[in-house]
Amino acid sequence: MTDIWHSSHSPSRFWRGGLWALELRDDELADLTYDGRRVLRSVRAVVRDRDWNTAPWIVEQVAVTESTLEVLVHTEGYDAELRGTVRVDAAGDLLVVSFDAISTTPFQTNRTGLVVLHPPQVAGRLLAVTHSDASVEASAFPQEISPHQPAFDIAGLEWDDDGLAVDLRFTGDVFEMEDQRNWTDASFKTYSRPLAEPFPYPLDAGERVRQAIAVRVKRIAEPETQADPDRLVLEDTGTPFPALVVGASSAPDPAPPVIALATAVLVELDLAAPSRHAALARAVASGRPLDVRLVLDPENPAALDELVAGLVGLPVVRVGAFDPLTHVTDVHVADALRAAAARAGLDVPVVGGSRAHFTELNRERHRIPTDLDGIVFSTTPLFHSLTTEQLLESLGMQRLVAEQAVRLAGGAPVHIGPVALRPRFNDVATVRPPMPADIDLARGYGPQFADADDDRQDSPQLAAWTVASAAALAVPGVASVAYFEKWGPRGVVRADGTERPVAAVLRALAALAGSPLRSATSPDGLVWAVGGGRTVLVANLDTSARDLVIGVDGAEHAASVPAEGWLALQI
Repeated sequence: MTDIWHSSHSPSRFWRGGLWALELRDDELADLTYDGRRVLRSVRAVVRDRDWNTAPWIVEQVAVTESTLEVLVHTEGYDAELRGTVRVDAAGDLLVVSFDAISTTPFQTNRTGLVVLHPPQVAGRLLAVTHSDASVEASAFPQEISPHQPAFDIAGLEWDDDGLAVDLRFTGDVFEMEDQRNWTDASFKTYSRPLAEPFPYPLDAGERVRQAIAVRVKRIAEPETQADPDRLVLEDTGTPFPALVVGASSAPDPAPPVIALATAVLVELDLAAPSRHAALARAVASGRPLDVRLVLDPENPAALDELVAGLVGLPVVRVGAFDPLTHVTDVHVADALRAAAARAGLDVPVVGGSRAHFTELNRERHRIPTDLDGIVFSTTPLFHSLTTEQLLESLGMQRLVAEQAVRLAGGAPVHIGPVALRPRFNDVATVRPPMPADIDLARGYGPQFADADDDRQDSPQLAAWTVASAAALAVPGVASVAYFEKWGPRGVVRADGTERPVAAVLRALAALAGSPLRSATSPDGLVWAVGGGRTVLVANLDTSARDLVIGVDGAEHAASVPAEGWLALQI
């Protein structure tokens, strides 16, 4: 049987040049270290098309010496046809990564060039930014997740971390930085071409792209000591465990028998879709309370009144609406929804925020009304990368976005979800996706027409990941968390009605709703624990079993958690 969890890891090989070392994961230079201390999370060359789709590199050849690593690559897909080389040269305390590629055909691109990822532990560190005119600006890596670029016009960056002084220089283009924690990526990203420049921009046939980074380090202190990774102390937050919600299925009919999994069902209905009534009817058939989210149709304003009127008499616990282009709830959208609810006599909480990532909630907070009855956003770990490493690294960032969303909500309850492995739609596409004319669900709807399926939905490791995700997202102020879909290829249950391994976790999480919330994580971020009442769910994402000591209310409990597994501990 194929191990779909580990097969989703990027193919990798280890390379060392003097005191420098890195892991080559397919075309990515990952975890660049000097003398055992991580300096950069990643360096890679990327090719993005006009809709920000990433054309994958195919590795043709890898050549290695004691001081060099050379990777020959070419692109496939999205009409990109580039051939090139990524080369690493190590010499003492200096490491140089260079990228040299030629586009063999004309190509419209939003970004083609090197991308550098800085690890999240540099948050709050002082940062010196050298600009293209050689001037130097004193700055810092942001502690809070920054809604906008923390640094512009970058020719060089200097900072200290883990006992090293790091000096990073860029050539071949002007670079800038964004805070990828917005998308639950564990990194700050420095990239070229500045977003203020027009895009897409053309690469002509035969045009060459040449860029390089040079990183030099100096020891200034001993490495930082690490806390005990196998001792977790769960503190009572004094708030209740959030409600556990499941997303409505968007898969093709027929539906399997109804299976109770969560306290409510979240259904998102695009008012421009002819299948919206069938999608609502399917969600109603689940027999659970409904969390309804609407995507407005500017071409048919009457569709809002029609749909809202159809909610009267249904077990609706909250309703929200979003603009179809910005994917957020602005004042006009909220006013339209409230007016439609008043006309229909529907008296339920009106929520809003972002139907996409925390990114849009963070960047567009000024557009979102401050008097909503709740703030919402969804999240997916596999936006910039599809690797299992990305899944694991996203967990700590989920905690950060949940905590910051609570602060942004200003006391209003926060509802997170759907949490899905892959994006349910392309929120950065330049045009709206084609809308099928189906009025029924014979072909499904919404995410069924996106590249949203992931084989890891069937993996037993996803159960442990979901426990960890719930521990990360269930912070005081979060009222509900919605996971995946009820059934289908993105579901907790398969289309034939059989349960995936993650179903048992959702039941266990749903049973904690309303009980006192406790949570903790290990310093290495691979073990997470979350509890309510006398039950603690513990997840171990490490590839080895972990023998843990878990402290609760002054008492200590031993727990041996299998590799990439989870357990329920009674305390």
